[in-house]
Amino acid sequence: MTIADIDPTKHASSTEQRLTKADFAKLDKSEKKGDLVVRESISAWKDAWLRLKSNKYAMVALVVLLVIVIMAIIGQSIAGFDYRSNDLMATNEKPNGTHWFGTDDLGRDMFARTWMGAGISLQVGLYAALVDLVIGVIIGGIMGYFGGRVDEILNRFCEILYSIPSMLIVILLIVVLEPSMFTIVLALSITGWINMAWIVRGQIMQLKNQEYVLASRSLGASAGRILFRHLIPNAMGPIIVTLTMTVPNAIFAEAFLSFLGLGVQSPAASLGTMINDALKAMTVYPWRLLFPAVLISLTMLCFNIFGDGLRDALDPKMKK
Repeated sequence: MTIADIDPTKHASSTEQRLTKADFAKLDKSEKKGDLVVRESISAWKDAWLRLKSNKYAMVALVVLLVIVIMAIIGQSIAGFDYRSNDLMATNEKPNGTHWFGTDDLGRDMFARTWMGAGISLQVGLYAALVDLVIGVIIGGIMGYFGGRVDEILNRFCEILYSIPSMLIVILLIVVLEPSMFTIVLALSITGWINMAWIVRGQIMQLKNQEYVLASRSLGASAGRILFRHLIPNAMGPIIVTLTMTVPNAIFAEAFLSFLGLGVQSPAASLGTMINDALKAMTVYPWRLLFPAVLISLTMLCFNIFGDGLRDALDPKMKK
């Protein structure tokens, strides 16, 4: 077969697509919406909250923490007894209708003292976490944004401070100063901000070369404005997760110091001092140890579970 044997008219008619006026008719609304995939536009924080709500363990931990906080505020008024008042005629009573958690060796109501101790532990944990947040975000932001010699000097300072045992610093400071809640928070904050600073530093180093940062810099924005208006807000996910992990560490440190007699002093109640007092008669009056030990363990467990759930919710890699 040669090229001449091919009929060009037949070939053109077989491949030609004839268009009519009906092919140019407008689509109605139903046909236009047929192929659309509609999804509500939500922010990153709302998306994180929805994923956090889907985590049952994290939500249960959050509810338990809220109950503990509320009881730490109103627990003494519910008990009907002052945590400092003693009754030598009602020493070491078992839990009953009058004293729901029993009494200690001085006849003080354990229910009121337990929630008073929970309030002190929560205050120490929150205050120490806030101090770590402020110092760590500022130092870490400066290290990550400026880099170079500034980063090297501050990083070496953090490494030197981190190499010193933190509990040794805390004990020495409390021995020198008068034991109090302020002293404990100050002692815990001396080295507690270092982890926060390193996490912020890593996040800022990843974000500082993004397009929106370069655009802000080219428009004449100052370093402080770029750092606190653009970089740190975009690093809030890891910062919040680290903050939730800092609180239980501070609570445990306060309880440990109070257990050693270096924390909050009598007549104020602390979970650590209550546990220390209960150890002397643990086999005879176990309820004196049970309630403060369970409460501090439950508080730390709930903070850790909620922190894990928050980390998963704020991690973009966990999106489905």
